[in-house]
Amino acid sequence: MGRKRSGLLEVMATWPWYINVGVGVLGFAALRTLAPRWHEESAGTATALIAAIAAQTPIAWLWLALCAALAVVSWAGARRRRRLLDTQTGLASLASSGWRDFERLVGEAFRRLGYAVEENGLGGADGGIDLILRRDGRRTLVQCKQWRRQQVGVSVVREMYGLLAHHRADAVLIVSSGDFTRDAQEFVVGKPITLVSGENLLRMVRMVQMRQTPISAAKPEPVSTSSPPSSDVSTCRRCSAPLVEGRNRRTGEMCMGCSRFPACRG
Repeated sequence: MGRKRSGLLEVMATWPWYINVGVGVLGFAALRTLAPRWHEESAGTATALIAAIAAQTPIAWLWLALCAALAVVSWAGARRRRRLLDTQTGLASLASSGWRDFERLVGEAFRRLGYAVEENGLGGADGGIDLILRRDGRRTLVQCKQWRRQQVGVSVVREMYGLLAHHRADAVLIVSSGDFTRDAQEFVVGKPITLVSGENLLRMVRMVQMRQTPISAAKPEPVSTSSPPSSDVSTCRRCSAPLVEGRNRRTGEMCMGCSRFPACRG
């Protein structure tokens, strides 16, 4: 359900608030100092009218006020995403959120795992790309499916596989609030495509929720020598992708593995 952003202001509203403040201050300083000089030097030229408009003092203040307003919007959006993730309690809460909040939730989870998250997709009005993740020079295309009952079929996975080659990305991640059909799971074998079911997403959400717990408020837990530290459980040692819980097909035992399997076998 990715919706491509069409305006500069809408894109700026997704930037961190401090970037909008910095852009506003720099633009204000440029308009107050450079614009009058440009106006003087462009007298009699084709750009004289533009320079005269830019040199007006109210323009600089309007730009600063606009960037300040966008900073407030971006700060409020970041706060909303944090609350959205922190209030998740189970599969029911994941399924009850709207499709847009589901995208925000997934983006915030990966943002807390250290990824740079871009929310303006490449696929146009409904091109399948909802998020773009960047980390360690790798680019991952993400599609979010907030389906309460219907399983994600192989056609969706095939579409994302085509977008992977078209946009020359490194991997594809399809996140669902539910599950995937057997055909979809068989199709991704040997391809850089990861399917994240609602249960695995919930485990990742709970993991990042625990990371945000203040040390002073956290209850001490007994040290276990049989399980690895939390930092090892959270991300793969080979590619730093998040780990998910799965079942070993040979032994039937539950284990932690890389979410990019089989592209990565960490």
